[in-house]
Amino acid sequence: MALHKGTRGPRAGEGRPALSVNPLYGEANPASGMTCTPSRHRLPDGPMAPTTAYQFVHDELMLDGNARQNLATFVTTWMEPQADRLMSDCLNKNMIDKDEYPRTAELERRCVAMLAHLWHAPDPDSVMGCSTTGSSEACMLAGMAFKRRWARRNPVSYPATARPNLVMGTNVQVCWEKFCDFWEVEARQVPVEGNRFHLDPQAAVDLCDENTIGVVAVLGSTFDGSYEPVAEVCRALDDLQERTGRDIPVHVDGASGAMVAPFLDQDLVWDFQLPRVASINTSGHKYGLVYPGVGWILWRTADDLPEELVFRVDYLGGDMPTFALNFSRPGAQVAAQYYTFVRLGREGFRAIQQNTRDVARSLAERIEAFGDFTLLSRGDQLPVFAFTTAEDVGGFDVYDVSRRLRERGWLVPAYAFPPNRQDLAVLRVVCRNGFSADLADLFLDDLASLLPELRSQPAPTGKVVKAFHH
Repeated sequence: MALHKGTRGPRAGEGRPALSVNPLYGEANPASGMTCTPSRHRLPDGPMAPTTAYQFVHDELMLDGNARQNLATFVTTWMEPQADRLMSDCLNKNMIDKDEYPRTAELERRCVAMLAHLWHAPDPDSVMGCSTTGSSEACMLAGMAFKRRWARRNPVSYPATARPNLVMGTNVQVCWEKFCDFWEVEARQVPVEGNRFHLDPQAAVDLCDENTIGVVAVLGSTFDGSYEPVAEVCRALDDLQERTGRDIPVHVDGASGAMVAPFLDQDLVWDFQLPRVASINTSGHKYGLVYPGVGWILWRTADDLPEELVFRVDYLGGDMPTFALNFSRPGAQVAAQYYTFVRLGREGFRAIQQNTRDVARSLAERIEAFGDFTLLSRGDQLPVFAFTTAEDVGGFDVYDVSRRLRERGWLVPAYAFPPNRQDLAVLRVVCRNGFSADLADLFLDDLASLLPELRSQPAPTGKVVKAFHH
């Protein structure tokens, strides 16, 4: 999350008399709460009426963007009312208290088992796995397991002379760079080249040596929505082992694709069917269709998660292994994930993911038909596509398009690709459950209405839109 540096300088309206909440809009009693204003940067001296406090916070939050129009985020922005109520019921339950909330712990265990079956674990009933706050924490746990397994195999050289390294593409989510920085692992990254925007298997193998703890393959790049060739990466590492004896495991970062491919791409081999895949993570709060705050990490076998990293707590008189960076967190998201699993089943997930892919492909084709844009991907893997301005377009760039769409409420990120394609700047559209065909039509209408003015520009404005890239 962003780091904040305390109080800012003066802002509009500061220094004026105390604010007044409209009593007829807030309190039922028109004589109360008329001149009450909270301190913005320090605790106020006393309490205020709950309706007044609510109105102050509510009114400020109205200035946030509309989450349903946020086409930048992969995170779920809509759930059914029943799921909303269920999450509200569980917000006060601490997920870490397994003994205090045994049924919540049981729902977590069932979700792990369901994912183990979905991802073809060799022994789903004994697989090691847990919930996390999201894929970022899950990736940290996977990396820690990689490093500890490697250290156990190199007790003499580590940490005295050897430094571990992790191989990945430059298109990985930033959490992998954080892992390498926090846990003192060298990040060896394969750059994108030409029209290849993700990991190249042979280039990845060329970076591996005796100190490589693992290779990360991404099932659904955040840059363009494309799947990385997990099976090809595994085959290249199989060949490396035959030649050198180096047994290097693979982690599949399936933050998004691990909840899409099992339902829409059943012939694609990417999961525990590949013996070299040691662990897989996904974000329950992305295409797992749950509000922000839940991820999942599973290991192929108990041997893939070193025992010394596991904490054990008493659970219903038995043993409950736990492995997490975070401790206290609400059980609401885990309950919502279990609700989503039992509510939808395989066929329900297939229908929803197919609809999002259909919306993405249709929208991509219609944007291409304008003639002003070139597609880099078409939404036929993740329901995500990236596009840039056509070669003959000189009057505007992707940053102009992003800025103008924001004026209509649409958040569409514009950003440059990583090395060695930093010359390429694109727009990316993420289609999620809740972004319907009707909303896609409205988005397309807004884009079409902006194009005449953009085309009339003599040159790009040079105003770069600052947008988060996840």
